[in-house]
Amino acid sequence: MNPILTWYGHACFKLELSEGGSVIFDPYERGSVPGTELPDRLSADLVLCSHGHGDHNAADRVQLTGRQPDFAVSFLDTFHDPEGGRLRGTNRITVVEYGSFRAAHLGDLGCALTEAQMKTLTGLDLLLLPVGGHFTIGPEEAAELIAELQPRIAVPMHYRTDTMGYPIIAHVKEFLSLIPAYMPVGSNMLKISDGMKGIFVMG
Repeated sequence: MNPILTWYGHACFKLELSEGGSVIFDPYERGSVPGTELPDRLSADLVLCSHGHGDHNAADRVQLTGRQPDFAVSFLDTFHDPEGGRLRGTNRITVVEYGSFRAAHLGDLGCALTEAQMKTLTGLDLLLLPVGGHFTIGPEEAAELIAELQPRIAVPMHYRTDTMGYPIIAHVKEFLSLIPAYMPVGSNMLKISDGMKGIFVMG
């Protein structure tokens, strides 16, 4: 099995697990993320949103296929800020498992993980994590989290580029300056092979 990951900007991804099915994470409302928009036609077997803010919760933008996905889904409850949700509420981490393949989308994680959550997320095949700060963990925290969790593949999200993202959050370059090496994908699609390993920047 060679999963396919497609990035639609911000924190929205589609993960296709061949015969296991497909899921879209955190689609965003029209006009909610500066410099990027979702395609008009998005479809998947399942759509999952980490929390209720408009830049993560536009499930109605995704047409469901009606097929029943064959992968397992579980959730970890966290917070959108370091003050127990007092500033921005709650956030939900999603873990997808299909066969031996394990992936997690951290949503707008804004707090430290518990010991039990760290254990659950250690050694993932794919980790999608925010790196922009202000609304989420920032570049330093994200780099430390990757070092601690040791995913096979890590993909940063929820950051600013020269043409996309909220001006108040960190540019992706700030995160990239803190890690030993990374691989630019050069497109919004990443085909995940068995031997693939590292930090991949999409787009």
